[in-house]
Amino acid sequence: MQQSNIYIIVFSAITTIIIGGLLALASGLLGPTQKKAIEVDTKQQILGAVMEVEEGADILELYTKHISSFVVNYDGEKVEPQDKNGNTVTAERVNIEKEFDKDPEDRYYPVFVFQQDGSDEPDAYILPVYGNGLWDNIWGFIALQTDLETIKGARFAHAGETPGLGARITEIEVQNRFKGKKIYNELGDLVSVSMMKGENNPQDRLDDHHVDGMSGATITANGVTEMLENYFSHYNAFIEKQKNQEISSL
Repeated sequence: MQQSNIYIIVFSAITTIIIGGLLALASGLLGPTQKKAIEVDTKQQILGAVMEVEEGADILELYTKHISSFVVNYDGEKVEPQDKNGNTVTAERVNIEKEFDKDPEDRYYPVFVFQQDGSDEPDAYILPVYGNGLWDNIWGFIALQTDLETIKGARFAHAGETPGLGARITEIEVQNRFKGKKIYNELGDLVSVSMMKGENNPQDRLDDHHVDGMSGATITANGVTEMLENYFSHYNAFIEKQKNQEISSL
């Protein structure tokens, strides 16, 4: 019995070491591929907020061609955050999920600038947003026209919303409802854009600051509304500074 126990212990230890080594090897081999896939997916979402991306298109080439970026703080000032090794963290490397755990005043806020072919002038400003859905986190990218008041496009994603209900935030038809909506009212106050309760609301209720909701997904819709309200307020200082800068340059 004693020899049997020793055999089991040794066998288990060797098996654990072998499996652990194989998993470590697989992680090392697949790690760069996984990172590349995440990078491509994120950049496709950013581009998708402002343009149609054809299937099979070279996302990284399109991104380099059309997107520039920088980082701002809560006060709307451009900053160059650094990692623990003293290297500058670009907008693309700012982890929005981790920043979401910080107080809004302590976060870094990426700004992505879209330019049309052959133009040096901005065509849209794309802002990442992050929040809570029904079951897990939701996030996305909102593109503002150069007036920094009108939504040019939106892309949303989620970690675990219900298929056919809250998960519909990833559908183009739902995302397109935000196009042309205004985040400031006529008095210049930031009011954001809200998803209404239910679906097929009367058109006279879908004004500049409201879009149709999703049947059976009120909590997810409320999460989108809260997410937009929060992040537009966090970017408000940058938006105001950018508006003033553009006015003074006229």
